[in-house]
Amino acid sequence: MSNPTEAALDEIVRRVVRQTMLGNSPPPSSVAASLDPRPSPPQTQSEAKKSSGRIVALGADHGGFSLKETLKAHLNDQGFRIEDCGTFSQEPVDYPDFAYAVAKLVSNGEAWRGIIVDGAGIGSCMAANKVRGVRAALCYDHATAVNSREHNDANVLTLGAGLIGPNLAKQIVDTWLSTDFGGGRHARRVDKIMAIEK
Repeated sequence: MSNPTEAALDEIVRRVVRQTMLGNSPPPSSVAASLDPRPSPPQTQSEAKKSSGRIVALGADHGGFSLKETLKAHLNDQGFRIEDCGTFSQEPVDYPDFAYAVAKLVSNGEAWRGIIVDGAGIGSCMAANKVRGVRAALCYDHATAVNSREHNDANVLTLGAGLIGPNLAKQIVDTWLSTDFGGGRHARRVDKIMAIEK
């Protein structure tokens, strides 16, 4: 087993504290998984620090299955840890089930970010936004990916597999995952969005 990175150790500490506060003890398998992140290809030090130990929940319906698999391989290559919520084939399924599964992992703090793919990305965005603590954004280009993170602190991304191709989807995902929240005046506005849930 390789030595855990600083980011992986931080994630373990956060998980243990979260589970202790909820009165649950962490299952041994989840701790072991945190200590043994998947090997990643050579990266710059800053890229490795950003991605290692960060869990991205990934889900799709049958219309998004193929693009989900493409994005899963792409994110694995960058060293992200993936929690695949399904679906696992092109058999017809209902997108709200998978949007909810991804959104719940983000809401519970079990995933750093979530990505959901369906035919248009609209329905999954609506479903995910029903989950407390989730700020899902449908993005279809570089500008919407930047804006959703920088201005809105989006923690779930939805994509329409019928509207964008795999290369653009990968660019959107890369931009979305690497863009930081701007804070400042945007923080006040995001706080007002979140206050609506109360």
